[in-house]
Amino acid sequence: MPDLSLTLDATKVVAYQGEPGAYSHLACNHTFPNWKSVNCASFIDALQMVEKGDAYYAMIPVENSTAGRVEEIYRELRRTQLYVVKEHFEPVNHCLIAREGVTIEDIVQVGSHPQALAQCDGNIKKIGATSVAMYDTAGAAKHLAEVDEPGLGVISSELAANLYGLKVLQSNFNDRLGNTTRFLVFSKQQKMPSYDPAQVYITSFMFRVRNIPAALYKAMGGFATYGINMLKLESYMVNGHFTATQFYVDVEAHFQSPDLQSALEELRFFSEEVRVLGTYVADDYRLKQNS
Repeated sequence: MPDLSLTLDATKVVAYQGEPGAYSHLACNHTFPNWKSVNCASFIDALQMVEKGDAYYAMIPVENSTAGRVEEIYRELRRTQLYVVKEHFEPVNHCLIAREGVTIEDIVQVGSHPQALAQCDGNIKKIGATSVAMYDTAGAAKHLAEVDEPGLGVISSELAANLYGLKVLQSNFNDRLGNTTRFLVFSKQQKMPSYDPAQVYITSFMFRVRNIPAALYKAMGGFATYGINMLKLESYMVNGHFTATQFYVDVEAHFQSPDLQSALEELRFFSEEVRVLGTYVADDYRLKQNS
């Protein structure tokens, strides 16, 4: 659990999952450079810090350009009433890290979070090492600093290497250049920006369709009819039931735009539940990718 003595004034505190030096920590530093970043053991702990008023924001990773979605997040969203107020794209520079005196030829095992291992799988095999799953990238670096395991290297950030007194054996160890993680910033208060037709916005929401034939097709029809660009559609089971499927959606539109209001009206007709998570300005990284 986080040290709550650090969070007496939550107005400039942002919570994240992982040990200090995690990529979520980097995302916090880049997005809120003058705020205090507080690490938590799990995603739900970070979200609950915001719900309890011990932090103002939570910085949560939702997908990676190489390894795909962070599946756990979509299950946790049902357990919280927070709003999405911002997105942030963090370029990932995975580093192969070891203790002082260790060379890359000495490495026989590489430990890290499963997402990081997946993003570096080709390079791990190239050096003839095997993967070892650990709970967190920065946690792997912390473990290596505390426990001398011959032949073990870890994948983490340069920040983690500096924090824990380790050596970077190879920078940009990820298999693909441009590896980027998308984060969402969660808040207890909804902070919907004023609608400007010239601005690009993202609206995120969840819904559960009725258990009737072609319900999803009919529910999504309004978005095509009104020309709403759908950026993301994720499905996941609710409470382990195959017939109760929940969906997470990102669309390129402001909640208050007439077209999105009309599309949502059709969606509600075919759905048991629709929950709007928030509208926020599209990140500059997204706009550069589309240009």
